[in-house]
Amino acid sequence: MYKYLVCLYLLVINLISGILFAYDKFAATTNRRRVSEQTLHTFESLGGVFVNLLFMYILRHKIIKPSYYRWTWLILTGWIFIVLILIQTFFLK
Repeated sequence: MYKYLVCLYLLVINLISGILFAYDKFAATTNRRRVSEQTLHTFESLGGVFVNLLFMYILRHKIIKPSYYRWTWLILTGWIFIVLILIQTFFLK
């Protein structure tokens, strides 16, 4: 039961994070109010880093900003460890 909730959580948080990231790209190109980097990193830290990293390259957004880029990769590294622990805990039993 828990493994389904974990998968659903990661799906939902990545969907929300991706929408915010895509909106920020749209806002940047149309001179609208932007989503703060702190908000984007917060959603990445909550688990949305996977789609944001993918969108960084697909949308070509924030890929040349070293501070954003470094934090995103650091968060991704942490989430890789978390996912490995989740796989071991829920899926390999």
